[in-house]
Amino acid sequence: FLESPSNPLTEVADIQALAKISTESNSILIVDNCFCTPVLQRPLELGADIVIHSATKFLDGQGRAIGGAVVGSKTLVGEEVRGFMRTAGPTMSTFNAWIFLKGLETLAIRMEAHCTRAMQLAEWLDKHPAVEQVFYPGLKNHPQYELANKQQTGAGGLLSFRVKGGQQNAWKVINNTKILSITANLGDAKTSITHPATTTHCRVEPADRLAAGITDNLVRISVGLESIQDIQADLARGLDLV
Repeated sequence: FLESPSNPLTEVADIQALAKISTESNSILIVDNCFCTPVLQRPLELGADIVIHSATKFLDGQGRAIGGAVVGSKTLVGEEVRGFMRTAGPTMSTFNAWIFLKGLETLAIRMEAHCTRAMQLAEWLDKHPAVEQVFYPGLKNHPQYELANKQQTGAGGLLSFRVKGGQQNAWKVINNTKILSITANLGDAKTSITHPATTTHCRVEPADRLAAGITDNLVRISVGLESIQDIQADLARGLDLV
């Protein structure tokens, strides 16, 4: 099982290489494609056996419903997963399914806009004196930049950055925003910001968090569809105080 790009450091895994290893070891490769969606990355075509999505995120695009998707062959999904869902009960409501279906109609257009704004924001943050490091696959200084260009058609709408000065300064940046939504949710039309160490990864042991690169000065942003100038100005309120 893998998530690519990863949350929150946007690490990119070589899906084709891992699919080859999976085949040789007679195992199943499952890829979480939540951040790229099928618009930017198609893991099944790269050799994955099953792809999962949190439909609540970019597939919906407006945070209106909770749901997920499991995609794969008829043998793996049609027989194994569908049978379990039918008898155990975790089937999506028809209303939620309709919401996600409507979201898919604008997915390609939205993902293009998310990518454009995220790239602009990443470049801006990369030059800001209060920022220590930016994590975004679209930046040439990203460790897996070449790989991301190879297996993705866009770098996505999620990025993270480290603020100089530690946790207090990271909180200062977050707490001084007025437009951005302070929440752990992502993939919304509205830009959201969060502090992974005390929200999404708060239950991970501190030593394990640090080993994974999730430091106390790390801030994660899911870039929405607002004007990039508005997003930058909102972040500048806190960054300029660091």
